[in-house]
Amino acid sequence: MQVSVTSSATYRSAGTHTPTATPGAEGEARIAWVSQARCRQADPDELFVRGAAQRKAAVICRHCPVIAECGADALDNRVEFGVWGGMTERQRRALLKQHPEVVSWADFFAAQRKHRSAV
Repeated sequence: MQVSVTSSATYRSAGTHTPTATPGAEGEARIAWVSQARCRQADPDELFVRGAAQRKAAVICRHCPVIAECGADALDNRVEFGVWGGMTERQRRALLKQHPEVVSWADFFAAQRKHRSAV
């Protein structure tokens, strides 16, 4: 699977896993999480499905070590298609609608993790 990381969006496409990124620390951080994703060797056709099949596709994300980073990237970049961070298209749209104030989903998820660990 090839992952292209750009400043505006992230897309998965068939091929070998060779991410490209925007220059700088942000781009390097994105390459780092992508290289750890459980789906990096999955068939993209299994991740870009419609309807109820999306829930089945999200199973691959269940134990992924970078599920939060993946979900945050998809939300930050308004990725419309496919399963990302264990979330279906509908689930991501709902989160975006529920939290229009969020500027950085990576920061939002980090704050949530910190809050949960403090409780």
